[in-house]
Amino acid sequence: MPVSNTIDFSALSPEQITDWLSAHQINLTVDEVLTIQQSLLKRPPTLAECVLWSIQGSEHCSYKSTRKHLKQFVTTGPHVILGPREDAGVVSVATDHTGKRYGVVMSHESHNHPSQIVPYEGAATGVGGNVRDVSCMGAEVIAVADSLRFGALTRAKTHFIHEGVVSGIAGYGNPLGIPNIAGDLYYHPLYNDNCLVTVATLGIVREDHLIHSYAPRHVDEVFFILVGKPTDNSGFGGASFASKQFAADEEKSDRGAVQEPNAFLERHLLKANNALFAWLQEKNLVEQVGFKDLGAGGVACASVELSDASGLGVDIDLDAVPTSMTNLPGEVILCSETQERFMWAVPQEFVEVILKHYNETFDLPNISEGARAALVGKSRRDGLFVVTYQGEMLVNARASDVTKGIEYDRPFVLPVVTAVEPATTVIPDAVIPAQAGIHVDSEMDPRLRGDGSSHFNSLLLQILSHENVASRAPVFETYDKQVQGRTVIEAGVGDSGVMQPFNESRFPEEIRKVGIALSLDHNPRYNEIDPYWGAVNAVCESVRNVVAVGAFPRAITDCLCFGDPSVPHAMGEFVVAVQGIAEACKAVTMADHPEATLPVIAGNVSLYNASPTSAIPASPMISCLGVMPDVASATTYAFKATNSMLVLVGERRDECGGSVYYALQHVLGANVPKPDLSLFNREIHAVYEAIQSGLVLSAHDISEGGVATALAEMSFKNQIGVKVAVQSHLPVEKILFSETGGFILEVTRHHLKTLQALFESTQVPLQVIGETTTNSRLSINQMVDLSVLEAKAAWENGLRDKLSH
Repeated sequence: MPVSNTIDFSALSPEQITDWLSAHQINLTVDEVLTIQQSLLKRPPTLAECVLWSIQGSEHCSYKSTRKHLKQFVTTGPHVILGPREDAGVVSVATDHTGKRYGVVMSHESHNHPSQIVPYEGAATGVGGNVRDVSCMGAEVIAVADSLRFGALTRAKTHFIHEGVVSGIAGYGNPLGIPNIAGDLYYHPLYNDNCLVTVATLGIVREDHLIHSYAPRHVDEVFFILVGKPTDNSGFGGASFASKQFAADEEKSDRGAVQEPNAFLERHLLKANNALFAWLQEKNLVEQVGFKDLGAGGVACASVELSDASGLGVDIDLDAVPTSMTNLPGEVILCSETQERFMWAVPQEFVEVILKHYNETFDLPNISEGARAALVGKSRRDGLFVVTYQGEMLVNARASDVTKGIEYDRPFVLPVVTAVEPATTVIPDAVIPAQAGIHVDSEMDPRLRGDGSSHFNSLLLQILSHENVASRAPVFETYDKQVQGRTVIEAGVGDSGVMQPFNESRFPEEIRKVGIALSLDHNPRYNEIDPYWGAVNAVCESVRNVVAVGAFPRAITDCLCFGDPSVPHAMGEFVVAVQGIAEACKAVTMADHPEATLPVIAGNVSLYNASPTSAIPASPMISCLGVMPDVASATTYAFKATNSMLVLVGERRDECGGSVYYALQHVLGANVPKPDLSLFNREIHAVYEAIQSGLVLSAHDISEGGVATALAEMSFKNQIGVKVAVQSHLPVEKILFSETGGFILEVTRHHLKTLQALFESTQVPLQVIGETTTNSRLSINQMVDLSVLEAKAAWENGLRDKLSH
């Protein structure tokens, strides 16, 4: 059967081709469509083939502009079970007495463009797709987390998008019964036209129970079964829509590219999946199946990727695909991104078992109208991807050509730092001597006459109430954080969320105490100054956060959100950011395998986060997973006792560039934090060992707002005060508010010498800066003297008040 209704682009002028592509809303260039015709198919393509390549060959699916740069990442290691090759990555976190390894499955995806247009649905379907990516690896889904970027809070539209996104994440994740354990949140004017909604999801699976995203490889014939919601036209072209620059005047027409969520159907599907996983495990049949989420590109991309990954082709019969709408064009049925769908690739003897499992045992047709499992295709040995519909052949192409896409070698211009430091500082001469004891001459600045602390009290209160520092409770409180009973430290209580993933009798006793920690990080203002150091800091900050709760980093994932790759400056930002991530990860040596470094095991790339008037700052969003041998050692940042000693790890530097302190002055600055990566590696090893040795009562990383903010946040829960003197030759405001990374540790006087010896043995400098007190006041360098309750009120109400106006 020959393909029908082809379009001969070689007979058209470039202008005519452009007009045709635009009329059919196909996101291909003239060169790309001619390459498809002349080099790949060697014949004129059909409309369905053009749609297929516009999706499968998009930046979202094929990484056509970024593939070559991503090769810098280390993606293997002694704990890596599966790197970034399939729907999710897997890293080992525990081993039982028989030598079986238990892994955490990690996926990290973005849903930026849809969330800008339809915030609730965009965010909700972002959660749903990420959860399915983890489930289809044969895993039980145990957690989600989110990293969100919104525009300026002075704009009504930011409030609209914020409310929709947060409600969408809660409205999908909560009904699934999956706790939201971590996240981070920033507001910045450069996200006014392009919000970022990135989601990380965790699951657990024993290594030998892992299901792969490829068809079984030693089977005579493989059959493809579609499971879930009936196909409609929602999300049609979503991947290609996410791979173009957003234009406000196209907002209404782009709404159809946003999928429609049904969390309750997905919850039922997850239960059905878990039951089928258990049957496959019991029968030792896991290696005889493949399983994949239907995300970008729908039926087309799931089937072609499952088959090509095993060197096979596939015949897809679109007449067998359940639909909820009549008269859908074949290309829509093929490529629609209707949510809540999976695809199995199985031997013939499994077909009836799986159909009965979903349609009868779990009664899909009566759970949701039109939902069911259906046989839609079977494998081919010639490597061709063939799609038929209503007696016509819509697609006939080599599966490998479809999945590979067209690779680009984009020109780029390396970014040059043009930001400058402000000409003056608040108190330029108020220097703290290296010796203990602090003296500031009140004649140096009129603001210090009389009450020398009043100005710095005001500054600290402004920083604590700033939307990029204040309590994230208005977001976290909308999420279910304790469902499933695994959460040990919730979001907002420690620097990372902490879970006990194997705390049930069905797991071997020897792994039940294992804890995992999850952190998400990225600072847009650092990246606005210097994308390389911004990316380095994103890795370092996420690592510090898992170390501060007593875990050691095991793997990271990334969600790389950038502007238009056809713009050399934007591509240059991507190039140096990837370099920064790679170099930061290679600096972190594993605690139990010092020859190995921190691997990147999953992630995605989201480009074209730009509008005609602006682009987002470089946004390498990092998620770090840490592991601790016994979750009982997990540490929060709240002070635990009075009369404890306070220790600073990380020398203060003149690094206020991108800081909240500078933001209050409406300046950006130039001196972004630049970690010494060798020292950073020694610091995290020393802090981790100190916590695991029981030497640390509480720990907090130093980041936004600097030392003063970190000390204040540690004081709030138990209303314990501090008396601190940080020794430094820096101006006072930079001692207090510089965002050079580091840690503050609370230790008992009894353990102080042991801690000092540990840090000396690892060549990590530390400074004893003071003690906790009973008087519930923050006394810092004689420049801050503030009630803990007043500081706490500013922090607790800062974001909440702004969101309510």
